[in-house]
Amino acid sequence: AYKVALDLAEQSGGAFADAPLIFNTKTTSSARDLFYTYDAVSHFQAANLKGADGQSQRKTADFIELQALGKAIAFTNPGKVDQSRFSTPLPDAPQNSVVLIDEIDKAPRDFTNDILDEIENYRFSIKEQDNYRIEKDPDRQILVIMTSNSEKNLPDPFLRRCVFYHIPFPNEDLLRDIVKTQLGGSTTFTDQALNMLIDRFNAVRKKAVRKAPATAELIAWLRILEMHNFMEAPAEKQRRMMLDNLSILVKTREDLEAVAELF
Repeated sequence: AYKVALDLAEQSGGAFADAPLIFNTKTTSSARDLFYTYDAVSHFQAANLKGADGQSQRKTADFIELQALGKAIAFTNPGKVDQSRFSTPLPDAPQNSVVLIDEIDKAPRDFTNDILDEIENYRFSIKEQDNYRIEKDPDRQILVIMTSNSEKNLPDPFLRRCVFYHIPFPNEDLLRDIVKTQLGGSTTFTDQALNMLIDRFNAVRKKAVRKAPATAELIAWLRILEMHNFMEAPAEKQRRMMLDNLSILVKTREDLEAVAELF
């Protein structure tokens, strides 16, 4: 999403924001959370406080904050949106945005069913402000990227509104490039050592029974080995270090027993 946003910003001459608006899905997320949040508890407390400073009572808008997709929609048409309805500042000029909805499969099933119209038409209403509606400027663009770990199936009506892309595991050349980029130029690993460790990692992936480790586990494993001065250790100690930190790559006892023989 960051790369897409940056590329679109460069290609559009700044019409797109150069960073995505991010929504981190939780198991408790509701459809409203994607557009805005209303802090009812703080509003109630503020309404019942009798301040000695003589300040006027705070408005409902002070407790309403736009969230990722809500911001993106409002940002396309800031001049026509009543900014007194919420506390989130808007840009001076219309803006296109990339929105990342991360791990959408974490959300309750009702979450995706409840945002069908909003995702298709880019509009939403703020219930606490007399259902004040905010709509996308038809001349502006919003690109929504959603990620899923496929922990559960998403509803068919929702999927019909999406373009699906499965990210394949990188081949060996790309994996080495990713590793070198993530470790940085100051890494102590030689190319020969990295090649050996990546080969071991690929062997673990093929041997794992329950869950094959992903690129993130490989990066974490390499960083731990580097922290323990892997390159300075003799061969037998290197082998022991790889084995001792194997739990970073595999997460179940069944997989640990299956791959231990590789070391």
